[in-house]
Amino acid sequence: MTTRSASDAPPGGPSLDAEALYLALVDGVRALRRSDTQLAGIASGGAWLAERLQRDLGLAGDAGILSSSMHRDDFAQRGLAASTQTRLPFDVNGADILLLDDVLYTGRTVRAVLNELYDYGRPARVRLAVLVDRGGRELPVQADFAAARVTLPPSQALALAQGEAGGFVFELREAEPC
Repeated sequence: MTTRSASDAPPGGPSLDAEALYLALVDGVRALRRSDTQLAGIASGGAWLAERLQRDLGLAGDAGILSSSMHRDDFAQRGLAASTQTRLPFDVNGADILLLDDVLYTGRTVRAVLNELYDYGRPARVRLAVLVDRGGRELPVQADFAAARVTLPPSQALALAQGEAGGFVFELREAEPC
């Protein structure tokens, strides 16, 4: 796994430059992808990454979007919030898929998305690239590429957001109680 260090953390949380990490992700995706690799992002941050990578790498067609909502193990608590629906503009069967997400934490969202993906077919291979791996895994899920690793207490949540000019920024906030 390739990783880059996050900046020194100021009191209250890490200092992460989402745009700089995105550039590292571009390099990581270039190294991971083959000519037949399809990009698919986990809604919402991963979908933003996949769509921008599709453009920035000059790839034909559209990136896929995968929703975890129907396969989450906390579906009874969360329900079907106004979430993005899965859209896969390519044949999943036999495909080499590079799954993208903003922050890897427990691994539960990735597990749910893999279940969703297999509802559409059986890919030949699925790999995972993320902007930030924050540790705290509850399932044996590991990214093939992470632009940064940070450690955050469980009481904090890190999420990718889109700034007013369209660039990426990170939001650090208190995590919602389960």
